[in-house]
Amino acid sequence: MEEVVLAVDIGGTKTAAALADRHDRLLRTEVAATPAAEGPSAVVATVVALARRLLAGSGLRLSGVGIGTAGVVDAGSGTIVSATDTFTDWPGTPLAALVRAGLHDRLMPDAPVEVQNDVDAHALGEYRHGAAAGAPSALVIAVGTGVGAGLLVRDRPIRGAHHVAGEIAHLPVPGAAHLRCPCGRHGHLEAIGSGIGMHRHFLSLGGDPGISDARGIAIAVTAGDPIARRALDESAAAVGRALAGAATLLDPERIVVTGGVPNIGEDWWRPMRAAFHAEAIDALQRTPILPGTLGDDAPLRGAAASAWRNP
Repeated sequence: MEEVVLAVDIGGTKTAAALADRHDRLLRTEVAATPAAEGPSAVVATVVALARRLLAGSGLRLSGVGIGTAGVVDAGSGTIVSATDTFTDWPGTPLAALVRAGLHDRLMPDAPVEVQNDVDAHALGEYRHGAAAGAPSALVIAVGTGVGAGLLVRDRPIRGAHHVAGEIAHLPVPGAAHLRCPCGRHGHLEAIGSGIGMHRHFLSLGGDPGISDARGIAIAVTAGDPIARRALDESAAAVGRALAGAATLLDPERIVVTGGVPNIGEDWWRPMRAAFHAEAIDALQRTPILPGTLGDDAPLRGAAASAWRNP
């Protein structure tokens, strides 16, 4: 009988689940809205329902479950440590135990249920199968609605004493003091470097309030809007400075940048790289900074890898 694991990516707006083979290849995928405001029981019920839909009529039993989720995660226990208020009552949720209970009849004996932060799962996917494959160490940063990162060394994720290693979003950066981070403090990278942060910075500069997001700012840049140009440049540069700081501390073999904001293209990559090279010391100037290659599949493939290999 075919061996498969369940890979799950729990985001603030949608939850994706897939069956994956031993090479972390996604065989079938299902997606549903995440009922984040309805509490942990509703979120777990969504995961279980997606799994049962994927397994329906197959007779398969899962060799493991890997989950990437929003929030700070104690990967050892599979419990949510902290989260934003997007997820009602998410902190303290024993996610691994709840999913195991919901799928007990479809799990092989002793099948692992592994839970990690969603960006850590994303990073593991790129490290095993994407732009970071083959590197002894890699820093993978996702820049989208928010900012997150994962650090991997010799095939192992580095999680830190408080489960927050790689939280580059909360590095203080120049030029963000006027902007409030989702953590409640001012001046952090996410406050200016994320898609939402870029837009808030644009509005603070007097930008057109009819432009509603980073994608609109990018369009305005191509149309010659000087405020949009400044907002995009300064947002991207903040990411580059933060990467220079992180590279100085961690010295990764490779840096991979992924997410929706880098998809803006060279208008974003150019000021980001320029800021990195302006700040990084000479020994770090040749550190490769590469775009991710797996897109939305990265967190699912990383979650699958965790289910097979328990990193």
